[in-house]
Amino acid sequence: MLTQQRHEIILELLREKGSITVTEVKDLLDTSESTVRRDITALDKEGKLEKVFGGAVELKERVTAYEYSVAEKMGLKLEEKDRIAKYAAGLIQEEDFVYIDAGTTTGDILKFLKVTRAVFVTNAVVHAQTLAGRGFKVLLVGGELKSTTEAVIGNQAMNTIRGYHFTKGFFGTNGLTRKSGCTTPDANEAAVKAAAMEQCRECYVLCDSSKFDNISSVTFADFYRSTIITDRIPSGYEDCANIIEVQKEQK
Repeated sequence: MLTQQRHEIILELLREKGSITVTEVKDLLDTSESTVRRDITALDKEGKLEKVFGGAVELKERVTAYEYSVAEKMGLKLEEKDRIAKYAAGLIQEEDFVYIDAGTTTGDILKFLKVTRAVFVTNAVVHAQTLAGRGFKVLLVGGELKSTTEAVIGNQAMNTIRGYHFTKGFFGTNGLTRKSGCTTPDANEAAVKAAAMEQCRECYVLCDSSKFDNISSVTFADFYRSTIITDRIPSGYEDCANIIEVQKEQK
């Protein structure tokens, strides 16, 4: 099992229980205590949990500047991302002019598109390639290409975006809280996200439930600025009218 997969399981267990012991995680993951201790230490340094004697406890709000690469994100929360992305794709209509933010969950939208005439703008090279390959009209924003997230950023990107008027926009986020809003580690990427949101008639933020109560370095949108599409509404957010919970499909 990959390190990042172990980390996700540990954090999910913490969200469910509030505290964990090294022994129970060792048994769950079928790994060694030393591996679990290293994982807990690493997650503690990233600000995602609080290390205690014999285990760890949950941080209600986790603050971190760490940013996973696209390759690291690709294997995480696959079922949840597909559910969220499929719902989001269903919101796109034939005459829409759509902004698609860089990211793995936003990229998953493209797998579920049913429309043929919608026009897309994106700051992600891979999204543009996929859309063009399927015959869509797509405009790729120019600027500096960021290697870790494969997003186009910078003043050129923002100036281009400000000339457009989108009917809908779909965005990813690294963290989400009521107070701090939508956050991401990179100030340049945050600026592009904020600029694109300003040009959208309807904004949607796509995030699995693990992103709630995470705070990254830079806020790019107020919590209530967008409709949030997620797989599960976490405790403490049940009263938020701007959250859509996408249920599992019945088999």
